[in-house]
Amino acid sequence: MNQDDDKYRVAVLPQASYLAEQSNEEDSRYVFAYQIVITNHGSVTVQLVSRYWLIRDMEGKTQEVRGLGVIGEQPVLEPGQSFEYMSGATLQSPVGTMQGSYQMRAADGTEFEADIPEFILSIPRTLH
Repeated sequence: MNQDDDKYRVAVLPQASYLAEQSNEEDSRYVFAYQIVITNHGSVTVQLVSRYWLIRDMEGKTQEVRGLGVIGEQPVLEPGQSFEYMSGATLQSPVGTMQGSYQMRAADGTEFEADIPEFILSIPRTLH
């Protein structure tokens, strides 16, 4: 790891929950909320520019989502600062996964990706 690697370190912590009240299992509509905490562990100010998501369900369907920012924002994070947001996803099966990356731009103009680790979307009592 070189010295620059420490300048551009962004951690992403996802957590998902099932929204039973918005889902309809008879129609194969499973709605999940997910909370994301993005923390700048680097030494330079960074901005989240865009996002990429890969969403998979139990049926083998994949969906790719790309777009600017998150929830209509392109947050700027000073070193040590975090940004937290909630969003959601709808699947046609009771279990799936999400993963992806955020495209970041540092104050010095350097562009890099912050990986979003894979996390599971699952209705209660499906996985043990």
